[in-house]
Amino acid sequence: MVHDGSMAVAEVERKPGTRRLDAAMQSLRAGVRAVSDCVRDADGETLGEALIQIREAGIDPLEAAFATGVRRFDKSGEYKADGALSLTAWLRWKCKLSGGAATERVEVARQLEKLPQIEAAFAKGDVGFQHVAVLARTAEHVGAAAVRKEEDTLLQAAQTMDPGQFVTVAKNFEHRVDAAGALAEANHAYQRRYFHISEPVDGLVRLDGLLDAEGGATLRTALQPFMKPVKDDARNYGQRSVDALMELCRQGSGSKRDGAGPRPQLIIRASLDTLAGIPGAPAGELEGGGTVPAETAQRYACDSAISRITGQGELEHELNHASRTLPAATRRALEARDRHCVFVGCTRPLNWCDGHHLVWWTRGGPTALPNLALLCRPHHRMVHEEGWILERMKEGHWRAKPPLHPVPANAHSA
Repeated sequence: MVHDGSMAVAEVERKPGTRRLDAAMQSLRAGVRAVSDCVRDADGETLGEALIQIREAGIDPLEAAFATGVRRFDKSGEYKADGALSLTAWLRWKCKLSGGAATERVEVARQLEKLPQIEAAFAKGDVGFQHVAVLARTAEHVGAAAVRKEEDTLLQAAQTMDPGQFVTVAKNFEHRVDAAGALAEANHAYQRRYFHISEPVDGLVRLDGLLDAEGGATLRTALQPFMKPVKDDARNYGQRSVDALMELCRQGSGSKRDGAGPRPQLIIRASLDTLAGIPGAPAGELEGGGTVPAETAQRYACDSAISRITGQGELEHELNHASRTLPAATRRALEARDRHCVFVGCTRPLNWCDGHHLVWWTRGGPTALPNLALLCRPHHRMVHEEGWILERMKEGHWRAKPPLHPVPANAHSA
């Protein structure tokens, strides 16, 4: 039999590693086909077990192998041979990933090299990719060395919680290790907030926006009373959500102007150490998910008509919540005196304003008129989260002094 030699030459030129990969991928494809057949034929309990096994024995260990490969490929710089300007760009192009997914996998790959216990648990399928992505971001924020010290504890939490619950654990850990960094991240998120309403097109108006954790929790809490389905309700979740938003807007237009009236209750769970601003304290936890820095919890403690803050630490005696809530009479007197937000140069109206304790309630300041000021919510935030100082002068004028050490509005650097 006559050969032109081309096939033999091609086989010789293929490296042993490539032939090994081809064989492994052939086995993998056969395994995937077999699992697919099982899933099609399974039902009930067997089908549920199949889904669990696909994640634990298949997808997550393969993601771990992918992360190892990404890390080695990153170091080799081989992606440049295809003309890609970065590894992320190469993954988007060659592996058909979105920009966000590609960036996340590069970050995970680079951080896992410094987190051996987490890498091993990931490879065994003990933790999923989403848990590992949370841990990688945490390591980027506070440093891999800090995460390594708590790897056992963090892994135990990851193995018993879904990724959404685990984010709160990770954020609390970040706050304990680097409260200033957690505050910087929250301020960066706040700067990125926006909301846009388009002009009507074909009878529809598109809404687009981003909220920080505090804003998202506030909106979610305010919508909740209007979200319940009614009898024979054919609306889907998205339709119920938009109807709830419309109802909130309609009812809000007729709400009391008096700031002492009922407002959506945003619940923040914070330890006594957090409210006191003690280093190493955990973050405040928003009911429904998410965390806020200690400074945000302290700001909300100014006026618990907005949010009730429950100390989770051991309180020898529970402080009366009304002691920091502005009674209606005090609120009216405060409005009569201040008229609008007292921050220098601001004239935002009364219904935009919170009652701010000049000596913070968390530091023993009384809920009495001489210790109160009306601040609109953006300026209230500047005083607590960004370190501005508000003072009332003897002649009744107000002075706002910038922070001695400005809190950066950017996120953590790598």
